[in-house]
Amino acid sequence: MTETLIISRVGGQGDGIAETPAGPVFAPLTLPGETVRAEVRDGRAGSVEILVASPDRIAPVSPHYGDCGGCSLQHWAAGPYLEWKRDQVRFALAREGIEAVVEPTVAVPPGTRRRLALHARLGPDGKAILGFKARKSWRLVEVRVCPVADPRLVAAIPALTRVAEAFLEHPKSAPTLHVTWTLTGLDVDVTGVERRSGGLSRDAQVRAIEAATAADLARLSLAGDTLVMSRQPVVAFGPATVPLPAGGFLQAVPEAEAAMVSRAVEAVRGAKKIADLFCGAGTFTFPLATVAPVLAADASAAGIAALKAGVGTAKGLKPITAEARDLFRRPLAPYDLRGCDAVLLDPPRAGALEQTRQIAATKATVVVYVSCNPVTFARDARVLIDAGFRLERVTPVDQFLWSAHVELVGVFRR
Repeated sequence: MTETLIISRVGGQGDGIAETPAGPVFAPLTLPGETVRAEVRDGRAGSVEILVASPDRIAPVSPHYGDCGGCSLQHWAAGPYLEWKRDQVRFALAREGIEAVVEPTVAVPPGTRRRLALHARLGPDGKAILGFKARKSWRLVEVRVCPVADPRLVAAIPALTRVAEAFLEHPKSAPTLHVTWTLTGLDVDVTGVERRSGGLSRDAQVRAIEAATAADLARLSLAGDTLVMSRQPVVAFGPATVPLPAGGFLQAVPEAEAAMVSRAVEAVRGAKKIADLFCGAGTFTFPLATVAPVLAADASAAGIAALKAGVGTAKGLKPITAEARDLFRRPLAPYDLRGCDAVLLDPPRAGALEQTRQIAATKATVVVYVSCNPVTFARDARVLIDAGFRLERVTPVDQFLWSAHVELVGVFRR
């Protein structure tokens, strides 16, 4: 049914929402105050036509806008867009009955993302294409330019397409190239290759290695297993240089990482011992070790090994102790955290409820919580607040530009 809708707000997933007698209707790529005509089915609007545009609507900068599923908010002016992200944090806190100072969202510039997940498929001509999934679809949008990505990643797409060809030998394979720009060049880890039929053949591996060598990749790996490495991919965490594990976690944008690290370090100044939980390869560990000794823990054994390898590359750090440990199944207890008067945790989207409960029972006086999910952050924040902590401030960080994704840093003090 074709309906005329007035968009009242933008929802948490980035779609405009119109309130109708039949319930809310979600209209992609629309803004508050706009009047649109659309085909409405099951609460979703399709074939949206803008009748009255918002004054906050701007021209998108990507030629793939509207088709590519990556940038759902590229049409929104920077000011209201960043304030909307701030509001998402406020709303999440309010649902848990939490009041706190939510600082303005930290913006990041275009062209700075050092990590991309590029999907590979066979095109109509039988040749490989690389790109992102289309909006609400499994269809692939071939990408030639990407305004959010580091230009060096974009420039490598033709060579990466040739690398991808070798991973498409099985019809059920749906390879994704996880591409990272490091200090020593491109690191590529490939997932989504059919394994039940025997995995990548030896001939295909040879073709992949030859293409990786021709592309001058630092490393090419298959689901974390190295196929070829001409140079060890390394990254800088504070004063340390750390070898990045194949398929390992890394913050997507250096500027966003720097914003989060600086706030974390400032919050723990004066601490005598710091725990860094869900530490990965040491994104926060090494900057924190400029302040006080650090106890670091993470489930990734490869990440912990990389962190330990980085210890010897930096001078002037306080001692670092690192342990590979699943903090979901075996959270560090107050006994394990004895002596730690500051704790930083940077869990995945699911948050860290059980680990937060353990932290609440310690004698720590400051907790820095880095989160990629305001909802689980607010849930865990409630535990700390009920244990006597005060949420001093929260800083949203727009690490994933023009998306609905919000990162944040929260600082708690007893």
